[in-house]
Amino acid sequence: MTHKNSNKRFFLGIAVAVLLPLSFYITARLLKKDHINMPRYYVTEKINRHTENGRTVSDTMFHRIPNLEFTNQLGEPVSLNEDLRGKILVINFIFTHCPTVCPQLTQNMKLLQRAFRKDPKRETDMNNQVQLLTFTVDPERDSFQQLRLYADRFGVNHDHWYFLTGPKQKIYDFARNDLGLSVQDGAGTDFIHTEKIVVVDTSRYIRGYYDGLDSVALGQCAYDISLLSMEKHRKK
Repeated sequence: MTHKNSNKRFFLGIAVAVLLPLSFYITARLLKKDHINMPRYYVTEKINRHTENGRTVSDTMFHRIPNLEFTNQLGEPVSLNEDLRGKILVINFIFTHCPTVCPQLTQNMKLLQRAFRKDPKRETDMNNQVQLLTFTVDPERDSFQQLRLYADRFGVNHDHWYFLTGPKQKIYDFARNDLGLSVQDGAGTDFIHTEKIVVVDTSRYIRGYYDGLDSVALGQCAYDISLLSMEKHRKK
C-alpha cells in the first residue's frame, strides 16, 4: 500500500508540474485573443430584481469573504483582507493529529507550492500572488507552535503558506458560512472535515472548489489559479 501511494504521489507531482507551465502558455495565447473561460463565481448571497424598460431584471450578488483575523504558525496575527490584500487565497482544512487524510492533503498542497515557484531551482520560493492557507479544525490541540512543527515536517514556505488557528467557533463559522463547506465536529477527538480546496480571488470572491485528494482536480486547481493570476494583470 505504501509503494502504491508513493507511485500515486509521483505521478500526481508530474501531472501538476507538466500542466502548470502548459496552462500559462495556453492562457497567455488565449488572453491575446481576448477569449477565455474564466473560473466561475460561487456562493450566491442574494438576487436583486428591478424593472428596466418594462422588463424584470435580476442582478446576482455573490458572497465575498469578510476580513477575519487568525493566528499563523509563527504566532503572528493575519488579516485575510488586509495583510493578504492582492493575493489569491488557496484554502484547505486539516488537523495535525490526523493519521490518514490530512498528510496526503498537505502533500498535495505542497505540490501547488512547488508548481507556483518563481525559481524552479528553489523549492519554496513561491509566486507572490498566491497564498496557501491551511486551517486547523482542532484548534484546542493545534496551537501555533504545533502548527509550526507540522509545517516544518512538510518543508513549507512560511511566508507564502500559512497554517492558521483561532477560536474553534470562528473557524467553523468561516468554513460553513463564508466558504460554504460542510465541516462537522465529530464525537470526542474525532474530526470529520472537508477534503476540499477552495480558491478565493483577489476581490475575495470564491472561484473554485476542488477535491484535494484527486490528481485531475488538483491539476484543474493549478490551471484555474493561473487564470486568476492573469485576470489580476488584466484589471490593472
